[in-house]
Amino acid sequence: MSFLSFERLGIHLGGREILSPTSFEVARGEFVCIIGPSGCGKTTLLRAAAGLVQPSTGAVMRHGLKVTKPSREVAFVFQDYTRALLPWRTVEGNVMLALEAAQMPVQERAPRVQQVLETVNLQAHRHKYPVQLSGGMQQRLQIARCLAQSPDVLMMDEPFGALDAMTREALQDELSRLVREQGLTVLFVTHDLEEAIYLGDRVIALRTNPTPQLPSVAAMINVPIEQPRDHLSVKEHPEFLRLRRELYHYLGHG
Repeated sequence: MSFLSFERLGIHLGGREILSPTSFEVARGEFVCIIGPSGCGKTTLLRAAAGLVQPSTGAVMRHGLKVTKPSREVAFVFQDYTRALLPWRTVEGNVMLALEAAQMPVQERAPRVQQVLETVNLQAHRHKYPVQLSGGMQQRLQIARCLAQSPDVLMMDEPFGALDAMTREALQDELSRLVREQGLTVLFVTHDLEEAIYLGDRVIALRTNPTPQLPSVAAMINVPIEQPRDHLSVKEHPEFLRLRRELYHYLGHG
């Protein structure tokens, strides 16, 4: 049984087909990146996988059960971290929110908050408010809040798109480390080919305006570059360069 399965998932919104019937499977612990031009349905697919959007046809299955609503087993990381965080709560208070929602016993909350903040290197900033943090730190805080709920899967919607290049690379490495250490399964939406290849075990490319002859999925490509990865050597790796050319071809002509 697959950990996560998309079974002819189709989505229509406003009389338009956003996703044609799409099928693929995600293994436990796999990092899958989803790329494609604007309007191709990347975010819609991610939201359907999280139970935030209901399919028009087909289904998303997790643990062999149909996904019909949000679950605490799934954590969703948004691109706009400024809206995702509560400005009137401290770093500690924002992480605590996930534990309150899960109704964790009060005496267990503080140790869990400490553990998660240490995991993302924010323990020294626990009493600060979001406005006092840099963009990269705010996004790490949103990831920390997600980790606090001990999810099986992270759904991430262009989480680093609004950050500068250096901060983005640092967070990519931090995320990759967390995923390996905690055995997380990740669905990661991005418009950045290099980010998708650097992070992903597999990259799925979607096309706009799908038809029965040209379905939503343009390509599914494995990334056979050994983990852990580092930016300097990986981006000079022949396989990285080959995959970048191949994915650009699919997106440019799919």
